[in-house]
Amino acid sequence: MGLLNNFKKMFNIKDSNLKEELNVYDKGLEKTRTNFTSQLNKLSRKYKNINSEYFEELEEILIGADMGVNTVINFIDHLEKRVKKENIIDAQDLNEVIVDEMFIMYVNDEIIVNKINYNNEGPTVILFVGVNGVGKTTTIGKIAHKLINENKKVLLVAGDTFRAGAVEQLVDWGKNVNAKVISKEGVDPSSVIYEGLEVAKEENYDVVLIDTAGRLQTKTNLMNELEKMNRVIGKLIPNAPHETLLVLDATTGQNGISQAKEFNAITNITGIVLTKLDGTAKGGIVLAIKDSVGIPVKYIGLGEGKDDLKIFDIEKYIYGLFKDLG
Repeated sequence: MGLLNNFKKMFNIKDSNLKEELNVYDKGLEKTRTNFTSQLNKLSRKYKNINSEYFEELEEILIGADMGVNTVINFIDHLEKRVKKENIIDAQDLNEVIVDEMFIMYVNDEIIVNKINYNNEGPTVILFVGVNGVGKTTTIGKIAHKLINENKKVLLVAGDTFRAGAVEQLVDWGKNVNAKVISKEGVDPSSVIYEGLEVAKEENYDVVLIDTAGRLQTKTNLMNELEKMNRVIGKLIPNAPHETLLVLDATTGQNGISQAKEFNAITNITGIVLTKLDGTAKGGIVLAIKDSVGIPVKYIGLGEGKDDLKIFDIEKYIYGLFKDLG
């Protein structure tokens, strides 16, 4: 029995919380599933037996799903070897193997940690990076909402002090989710962060979420700015930041991979937040990111609501993507 059938059995239980979670994945991945799964089903009907033309068409489907050329080439190579080794002839039988191999590719014999690395002593500091327009500030607001619902005391710090409206947007989110915001416009971001961390220590905050500017085009300035922020944070709270999360917009496709590589060269990215996954029919970007930069996806955005940012779960993702596969 393949992984997909195992997931179907595993998720077919009467747990209301799990059902609700699966419904969000189901709805959020609908565009990708409709596009991707229907093409795979058509392919397995078109080719009764597996041949080179089958693999060529499969390659096109996977690239079209935003898995990325290099990732797809590696994936097809693994698939062809497995077909030969297990003497798989029927294209229908290969569908289950495709699902298995996608799961194996993402996990890659690693222990995938999608949880936040919380500090045992004092505040946990999470730094958010990413270019402008990817939904960074909104993501911070949604994560704050999530953590506050988990009874954590959350402080927001407006480290993007130069973009017009950035501070105001974070302040609005603070009011929306009932979280305190430390902000000053037009000053050195590190000074705001310093003030925020002092407040966090004095007032016993559990988590500090820090917004940053997204000027990737001025890479040297951004690198210097992030280095300074990291020094300030580490001086006030040892071993902080505990997480540096890169926010990417799923609808930008392979451009998101480029951003991940650029930011990973500048600072130590510990996880990816993939926003607007519900807005694309190319959900293969999740697999491409992990394969290309080796960084796990920790959160995915599957809707506009405050509760639609979810901790990423590869099993629910695979299930949501392929549950209609014949």
